[in-house]
Amino acid sequence: MTDPHSRDAPVPSAPRAPLRVVLGVGGGIAAYKAALLSRLFSEAGHHVVPMPTEAALQFVGAPTWEALTGEHVSGSVFDRIDTVNHVAQGQAADLVVIAPATADLMARVAHGHADDLLTTTVLATAAPVLLAPAMHTEMWQNPATQRNVALLRGHGHTVLDPASGRLTGKDSGPGRLPEPQEIFDAALALVDPASSSAHSSSDGDDALRGRRVLVTAGGTREALDPVRFLGNRSSGKQGVALARAARDAGAHVHLIAAHVETELPSGVDITRVSSARELQDATLAAAREADVVIMAAAVADYRPDTVGEHKMKKSEDGADPVIRLVRNPDILRAVVAQRAERSLEQLIVGFAAETGDAEHSVLDFARAKLARKGCDLLVLNEVGTDKVFGHDDTEVTVLSARSSEDRGARGTKDEVARFVVQRIAEDVRTDG
Repeated sequence: MTDPHSRDAPVPSAPRAPLRVVLGVGGGIAAYKAALLSRLFSEAGHHVVPMPTEAALQFVGAPTWEALTGEHVSGSVFDRIDTVNHVAQGQAADLVVIAPATADLMARVAHGHADDLLTTTVLATAAPVLLAPAMHTEMWQNPATQRNVALLRGHGHTVLDPASGRLTGKDSGPGRLPEPQEIFDAALALVDPASSSAHSSSDGDDALRGRRVLVTAGGTREALDPVRFLGNRSSGKQGVALARAARDAGAHVHLIAAHVETELPSGVDITRVSSARELQDATLAAAREADVVIMAAAVADYRPDTVGEHKMKKSEDGADPVIRLVRNPDILRAVVAQRAERSLEQLIVGFAAETGDAEHSVLDFARAKLARKGCDLLVLNEVGTDKVFGHDDTEVTVLSARSSEDRGARGTKDEVARFVVQRIAEDVRTDG
């Protein structure tokens, strides 16, 4: 048996040919994130042609774009007329990415307006076009914006769903620009889906395409009173990365998120929960329609048997409080039992965050858990005060109920997520 600590991270895909990327930037506060996106493309060896709109230059000026890309910045169709620049840029582009795409900019592109260099470039290009919206929730949800999104998608353009989170001012909700790495991955997947960093398979395996994948993520919290709770140190980063990886593999993803410390992905259905019992109810309901269930949430094993209606006070006599704990439901076993009861054709993936002891290794505990729970695959993390929780790097071993072969990977949580999703795809393909 191979020591999982000796295994390397998933082998990166072969380098792709450099792309000419037109980076359109709309006039919104999120324009500063487009500078980070530009750097991601440049560091990957691609040539970036920045095309900020006139409004975007009010947020991030031309010197920034010229310093980042080495390209002259102009939004005018009357610049470089001798080269027919407003057509030539679209013809030369391998990829057009617009981030942030404001409501106004999406409306102009959707209706074929050509009043600046960016919109004429979109009209003149045969390259894939990706738009990453960013605006206030009310603007995103406005029927006019939704009609424009449908038009853009009908034209063959890719429009990401915005993330949910803090917006300008005190507002919070859907409308936040997806993170630059997420936009970068989605954009490259349009031109090179087989070797994009959004996929771990070098042969373009699409076993999950069109499948319904349920992912749970984050740590549950069990209330003691209106202020305090019992919880764990899970950040939810790995579960969220798995949801992104499954989405990028072509699956329809439903993410049930407990408490997470990372941005939730766009392009997936999201249900928010807090406690273990809420997670169980949501998971069992959603799992009835799922082809794959990935149970990455960190569920509290116990909860207080009673929840105080008021904040607990320190007693004047100095006595310590006594808190009686009761077991939480075993959600993974409940999902396995539901599969059997309903005769569902479903692949179930459990997670084990384990520590070894003087007599048993983490692999010993993980194999016992795999047998006890009845799931198909088990993803093992060795945890500790300086391992896994909250970190961006991780190491896993995937155990299978069908095979004694253990396969491991180390790397960033996104790299490991792609490895796990590829491993899942292999079993899905085998089941046919």
